[in-house]
Amino acid sequence: MRDDQPVPVIGLDRPTIERDLKSITAKDFVVIDGAPQAANLAVSAIKAADFILIPVQPSPYDIWATADLVDLVKQRIEVTDGKLQAAFVVSRAIKGTKIAAEVAEALQGYGLPVLASQITQRVSYPGTAAKGTTVTDEEPNGDAAREIFALADEVKQLLI
Repeated sequence: MRDDQPVPVIGLDRPTIERDLKSITAKDFVVIDGAPQAANLAVSAIKAADFILIPVQPSPYDIWATADLVDLVKQRIEVTDGKLQAAFVVSRAIKGTKIAAEVAEALQGYGLPVLASQITQRVSYPGTAAKGTTVTDEEPNGDAAREIFALADEVKQLLI
């Protein structure tokens, strides 16, 4: 999934994403960074998606907050006869603690896969975002970039 081409960003912040995406030139992958709550925008993004990646921080509050979104995703999976795929990724995991593993275990109760890849809490993520770059741009061989590449590879394997 590593590619030297820049990733174009297009703002489609309206609840017609599933229709608006048709006007975008054909791409192998389109990433929609959507709202976590079950709003019209999230519903539209779910309708447009082939795969939903649900990041969850290691906190009981985040686990509970995903319930509505998971219900929407499961409804869409049912409507599409399983063509839509979804999985959780533990994000902002804190190194040296057991809570990320506990969160991953708790997420199993929702009946969606929990990816083995985890994104740990690092200063480099918000730091690069503030500069308009990514960790893969700034330190392509660094620990943060390795996490992102591992996550991308795991998602890609699910889509094949």
